[in-house]
Amino acid sequence: AREIAADTIVLLKNENNLLPLSPEKKIAFIGAYAQKPRFQGSGSSHINASKLLGALEAAAEYAEITYAQGFQDETDTTDPALLKEAVETARAADIAVLFVGLPGTFESEGYDRTHMRLPRCQDELVEAVAAVNPNTVVVLHNGSPVEMPWADRVSAILEAYLGGQAVGGGEADVLFGKVNPSAKLAETFPYQLEDNPSFLNFPGDGDVVEYKEGIYVGYRYYDKKKMPVRFPFGFGLSYTTFAYTNLKLSKNHLQQGETLAVSVDITNTGNIKGKEIVQLYVQSTHEGISRPAKELKGFEKVALEPGETKTVRFELTPRAFAYYEVKLNDWYVEGGSYDILIGASSQDIRLKESLEIAAGTPIPFEVTADTLIKDLIQLPGANEILDDLIREVEKRFQSADEEGGLGDAGSEMLKNIIIGMPLHGVRSWTDDTLTEERLQRIIQTFNQQK
Repeated sequence: AREIAADTIVLLKNENNLLPLSPEKKIAFIGAYAQKPRFQGSGSSHINASKLLGALEAAAEYAEITYAQGFQDETDTTDPALLKEAVETARAADIAVLFVGLPGTFESEGYDRTHMRLPRCQDELVEAVAAVNPNTVVVLHNGSPVEMPWADRVSAILEAYLGGQAVGGGEADVLFGKVNPSAKLAETFPYQLEDNPSFLNFPGDGDVVEYKEGIYVGYRYYDKKKMPVRFPFGFGLSYTTFAYTNLKLSKNHLQQGETLAVSVDITNTGNIKGKEIVQLYVQSTHEGISRPAKELKGFEKVALEPGETKTVRFELTPRAFAYYEVKLNDWYVEGGSYDILIGASSQDIRLKESLEIAAGTPIPFEVTADTLIKDLIQLPGANEILDDLIREVEKRFQSADEEGGLGDAGSEMLKNIIIGMPLHGVRSWTDDTLTEERLQRIIQTFNQQK
């Protein structure tokens, strides 16, 4: 349990390599969760542990630690005496390590949080300690993201989540460098609740909520919006460094149904052993349906000695490039260009290679008067069917250009307006020659040709 806890702790910040801690320093542990950590969720996940190990107890094998409770658990109110004691303890130490997080009453199954804050007394504690000790480390115990208004004023942050009964041992092992942190965030930490993609829709009106964010949840939303976040999906630091090189694809042109093999070399460029989680994202770069900026399609964790290089391999089936096509009631791969992205997080892309996928069987398409011209011109036989109509529209273009002196830019603008129109909308550019009868003939011809 202790090994698993250490392997799941995420190092979010480490200014000036404050971590790992040196036993030679005067170290203070502050916060109720140092002694009795919040190690599990509320509700049906609650169990009676055989033994609970806190960081204060576990750290005794590494160094002498001073301790101050700092806050009362399960409350939002600051205890002035506890706050004063914590500040004095932090001021007397070389390094102050704060153990804070969400009490069980703040998050549980069965109900939703109304905010993403820590208890106010804990935020106040972090601010007060950071004000008197520049070497402040924050260790978080929580089941989901929290706002961190103090993040820029502390030197290091560890996300321990709800690490199980031996979480304190895992925290001590990471804090003192016995274990090199290697976990990555499985979710995005936004700056504030209002940044969340569901903020405007949830909890809805009355008993009804609509999930209007669709596929744009988590990093897919923040990437598409190009919105800054506190910590991105897939993020996590290490006490060592890694280099990404030699990205190779088995093919740069895929036929429908083929599998793609991907390999990349990862080197430990630091001086201690470490593990890196290598992430593979797929990005659609052709014009097509609306898709996320990139989508995670694989990840591998690799352990490396200092200076060691290993090759990480991925296999991408057609499903990695597919989206769910409702007209087919099945997954569908669009033909076109794609990028294979290899990164240390969703926002730290290190390498990129491109490939083309051949077009597949066309999706059934029923032409109507509302079909856009830009979609029609992609269909077989479109030139012949629309030839007369396009010529009439071009005459109007020329007339408009002569009268208004639109120039090349204006002419291009008008053409873009037209191809974005539905078929019936072209009537306004044809001197009323696109009668209802002619319109229906065009529609019937398209549908018969398919």
